[in-house]
Amino acid sequence: MGLSPSLARMNTCLLPCLLAGAMLVGCGERQNSGASAETNEASSPLTAPVDYLGAVGKGQQTAIKTIDTAAINQAIQLFQAEHGRNPTSLDELVKTKFLARIPDAPHGMKIVYDANAGHAKVVRQ
Repeated sequence: MGLSPSLARMNTCLLPCLLAGAMLVGCGERQNSGASAETNEASSPLTAPVDYLGAVGKGQQTAIKTIDTAAINQAIQLFQAEHGRNPTSLDELVKTKFLARIPDAPHGMKIVYDANAGHAKVVRQ
């Protein structure tokens, strides 16, 4: 049996109100002996959304980096199996159609290819 439209609307309004109330309850000052003010600020309910978004951004960047690096290294291995040597550059993988294009590195990073080892990795610039 489904909820009436008025109960459904009340339920959709109730969740944001409860979340806002929980955040307000956590806003009171607490004394924490032995902990610095920086530690309290980092774990504050007020900064939780920002901390969460930062963690999600880092996680997404790590996932993109891992997937792109795996795809490049797989293309290098396929090239090596077919040609009996490592490609001289990542551009050679694109020219020989082992890669559609060289993926963009995440912001502040670059893709480094070692032709001798036949391995690509993403590093900070």
